[in-house]
This record gives sequence, C-alpha cells and structure tokens, in this order.
Amino acid sequence: MGKITVGVGVAQATSLLQAAGLSAERAATSARCIVASDRWGIGSHGLMRLPFYLSRLQAGGINPKAELKPVTDLPSLAIFDGENGLGHWQLQSAAELAAARAKVNGIAAVGVGRSSHCGALGIYTAPITAQGLVAIVFSTGPAVMPPWGGNKPVLSTSPLAAGIPTNPPTIIDLATSAVARGKIAAKAQSGEALEPGWAFTAEGQPTTDAKLALSGMLAPLGGAKGYALAVLVESLTGALIGPTLAKDIPDMFASSQDAMPQEIAHFVIAINAEALSVDGSSDRLGEFSSAVTTAGGRMPGSNRVDPEHLVLTDEINVADNVLEQLQGWMDRLHV
Repeated sequence: MGKITVGVGVAQATSLLQAAGLSAERAATSARCIVASDRWGIGSHGLMRLPFYLSRLQAGGINPKAELKPVTDLPSLAIFDGENGLGHWQLQSAAELAAARAKVNGIAAVGVGRSSHCGALGIYTAPITAQGLVAIVFSTGPAVMPPWGGNKPVLSTSPLAAGIPTNPPTIIDLATSAVARGKIAAKAQSGEALEPGWAFTAEGQPTTDAKLALSGMLAPLGGAKGYALAVLVESLTGALIGPTLAKDIPDMFASSQDAMPQEIAHFVIAINAEALSVDGSSDRLGEFSSAVTTAGGRMPGSNRVDPEHLVLTDEINVADNVLEQLQGWMDRLHV
C-alpha cells in the first residue's frame, strides 16, 4: 500500500481526465469527487476506479464531451439526459441545482439519466447539507444481485445516501447489497478473500473468492429487507428515469464492454430542513446528536472530512497496483 497526498491525487486525476477529453472544470470536479472517496477511506470508489473510467473514455463508453440536456424542467423537478457523460460532475451539478431550487421551493428533485458511474454517493450530499438542507441520493448500476428467492441478477448494489444538516453533517451512505461491488473489485485486485455470506458465484454457490464473486452475484443486505430497499432504488432510477434497467447495464469491470455506454440513472432530492418543523423549532437535530453522543455513539459519517474542501496536504492510502496503473496511463496519455 502506498501513500500520496490528496493534492497529488487530485492533480493526477484531473490531468488524466482532461487528457482523456473532459474540460478542465469538469475534470477537476470529477477528480475531487474521486479522491474524496479515498480520503474517506473508501478506496473501492476512489482512484482504483480511475483506470476503468479512462478505458471507457478511450473506448467510447463514456462521452467526454457530454452535456446535461434538459428533458423536464418544473419548479421542483428537473430531469436531464446525461449524454453518457462521466457521472461525478453530472451528479455534482444535479445536487447543486437541487439545493438551489429547494432553497426557493422548499423541496426539489433532480434526475440524470443516461449517465455513468459516479463513485461514492455520500459525496453528493455535501453541496446540499452545506445549504442547511436534507439530501437524499439514489443511483443504479449493473445487475449483481438476485431478487429475494431468485437465482439471476436483476438488481444493482442499489446504493443510497442521505445527508442531514447537523454540525458536522450526518452522512448515511450504503449499498443495499451485503457489500459494495467496488470492495469486491478491490479485493480481487489484491488477492484477498471475502467475508462469508457476501457473494455467490455465477452459478449461485456461496463463495469467498473475490474474482468469482466479481463475475457472480452479491447477497442483499439484511436478506429480504435489503432486497426491498434495492427495489425502491431501482424503481426511482433505472425504471422511472432510465433509460436502462440494471439488468441491461454494461459492467465497467468487463473490458470487453468498455465501448458500451452504461446509461446509468441518478436521482437526488433536497429538502428545506427548517420548513419541516411543526412548531418552528430548529434545535432538535442538535439535541438528537447530543443524545447519540451522550449514549456513547456518534452520528453516521460525522468523522468524514468535507469533500468539497479537501486539505491537499492530507495523505491517502492507495494500493501499489493502482499507483502503477495510474502511472501507466500517465505515460500512455503523455501527462
């Protein structure tokens, strides 16, 4: 495992994405979101993914020149066609727009369809909670999870995130599968075994082999309850926004599918927290947080740094093979 500074990671990722065709601004936004995952200790969604994005950018599976094309534009609801662009800058833009409109209208929802993978969803709660708003974020991806009682992948890891404007913000970020697929990919690269109960082979047999699991299926979080949550996420993203259901989304870890756009859907909701109160009080969130702390716990995500204001001198851990892959891409793209 190697160590680099956040500043080095952001600079390298920005340069590589720009060399792959993104504008300077969108490359920088995406790079920050990518490295923020590493800074949060979620390496499975950070720089480890960058070589896969670059391969897809070169092959045509991600459109570096994509724009957010308006499809629906109502005061509290906006839907965009992402034109197969990189998901990070697209979901960041969606979150910022949702926050701006919720400040005016009390609540706002913004969806982006025909997009790509966006990394850790919790990152995109930040531009909303920073405005004193509640954030809820959903996304979809390739099918890796069978329906409860089934034996064929139909659902993605169906991640969801929420942000509550406490101080510091509360961040809930989880997959509805037993484990995020990026963690499976990271363990497959490092040769580590999986925890029992996380995954199945393509034939439906339990496995602790990460490489077999990567081409197999994941177990739902909490059995039927996790499956039900996954159904909710898939309904709000792939089914309603679209244009592609999880079962038809190409796998970013399969190089043979690099030229195939994923057409992923993201959905973000922002809510004016102060307007929710029935008695005008805005003190209960602080009281609730204090009660959690007094009871010996902490609010989820309260120890995570602000992903929009990263300290460039902070260090992050990056697997040696990932650093080697990134150097290879820097040589290939003449960065």
